[in-house]
Amino acid sequence: MLFTEKEREIYFMETEIQIKGLCKNFGKKQALQSVDLTIGPGMFGLLGPNGAGKTTLMRVLATLLPKSAGEVRVCGVPVEHAAEIRKMTGYLPQDFSMYGNMSACEALDYLAVLSGIPKAERKKKVPEMLEKVNLLEQKNIRVKAMSGGMKRRLGIAQAIIHDPRVIIVDEPTAGLDPEERVRFRNLLCEIARERIVLLSTHIVGDIEATCEEIAVLNHGEVVFRGTVESLLKLVENKVYSAEVSARELDGLKERFIVTGILNRGSTATVRIIAESMPLAEAKSCGADVEDAYMFLMHSISATPVQKGGEQA
Repeated sequence: MLFTEKEREIYFMETEIQIKGLCKNFGKKQALQSVDLTIGPGMFGLLGPNGAGKTTLMRVLATLLPKSAGEVRVCGVPVEHAAEIRKMTGYLPQDFSMYGNMSACEALDYLAVLSGIPKAERKKKVPEMLEKVNLLEQKNIRVKAMSGGMKRRLGIAQAIIHDPRVIIVDEPTAGLDPEERVRFRNLLCEIARERIVLLSTHIVGDIEATCEEIAVLNHGEVVFRGTVESLLKLVENKVYSAEVSARELDGLKERFIVTGILNRGSTATVRIIAESMPLAEAKSCGADVEDAYMFLMHSISATPVQKGGEQA
């Protein structure tokens, strides 16, 4: 499907992903159910447990899966225009694999060929991208000899080499050591200054460290949409810390949401979410995103869906 010049000018003025009533079915299984989201420039976090529908949503946005119903526009372009979407989109899947016997430089050059980048431009852009992801000194290392973090950074290089307006990354830090995770998150934040970066993860810390706007998916539905600050308000004045005996732990876990246990021999320091003071010796403490996420996931089955920090 081709655009007229006027259509192209109108469409490409937008820097936004618009999703309305999106559904995706696999046979009788509904993987996405009436998803409504608007995603603007910067880092946007997509949070949820495994099987929540995050990867399915990202694959629809990257035109790798057809939608079953609803409307999806990427920077104004209907998702049905797959060729146009792919020109403006970079995608790093969770199971990203490269050509093991190629060097980093050779692999990136080959992927740039597949993106339609001319040879003269590739000679300039390949080293630029390797430098951007801090791999220029490792350009001659074979891909199969790289660490997991190096491979992920090479994956980002291939995702941005054609200068896309939208970057979609699926579980990018899973399996990385803490140092690589921090390095990778910082790289994504730098990239997001210029474009939309959609980050999908089940690692709450990655969202807390990088994103202002988030959505939480569960069983294919959006159960929260808003800022990190509005998510934290769900557990405002509801998080407590207490030191208890080891024999009290099982009873506490039955009565409250326990988000942390630090064993100290015969005692343990526990982190508890409760509507009011759970124990006489408990002390109120500041909430983090993991507390809020756990509270949300425990409460959505019994309360209306939360959007933007308010009940829907």
